[in-house]
Amino acid sequence: MSEMSALPGAVAGGLADISELGLQGMVTLKADLSAPETAAAVRAATGTAVPDRRRIIETETGAVAWMAPDELLILCAHDGADAMVTSLCNTLKGRHYLAVNVSDARAFFAIEGRGAREVLAKLAPVDLHPESFGPGEMRRTRLAQVPAAFWMTSGDSIRLICFRSVARYVFDCLAISARDGGEVGYF
Repeated sequence: MSEMSALPGAVAGGLADISELGLQGMVTLKADLSAPETAAAVRAATGTAVPDRRRIIETETGAVAWMAPDELLILCAHDGADAMVTSLCNTLKGRHYLAVNVSDARAFFAIEGRGAREVLAKLAPVDLHPESFGPGEMRRTRLAQVPAAFWMTSGDSIRLICFRSVARYVFDCLAISARDGGEVGYF
């Protein structure tokens, strides 16, 4: 496993504060999300239920995010991702599933402050108005020209995940979008 995040210490400011959050454990689970066995495996491994469509359930130790009709992303401690995969594999033995530690293939960012929605809205084709997108909602979309997923942890705090290989591009796009003087004033 990697011992260094994609962009250690990367920060930018302006309309919102952008920061790379460091190493984060991430496990992809592909399975029949409607199966009771999958729900039991997720609960055993994380302590939470399978989230509804386009939702994320956050806990003190991680999160479970709906990514597709047959896919979840489980966030946990970076050094706990392999144990999470083992737990899922043991519980789902004999079922059709895939559980993979993808921690080192991803980068993790925070967008925080009064302009967080505006910064992201300039880059993602998602309605980020507070009546349409709020805490606990998850979106898997594109950010400028690359895939990304994001959710709100509060009214002015967003978490974003992208592939590690495009971390610099994503950070730079967010930093440019956050520059003072670029306010659109929609939100």
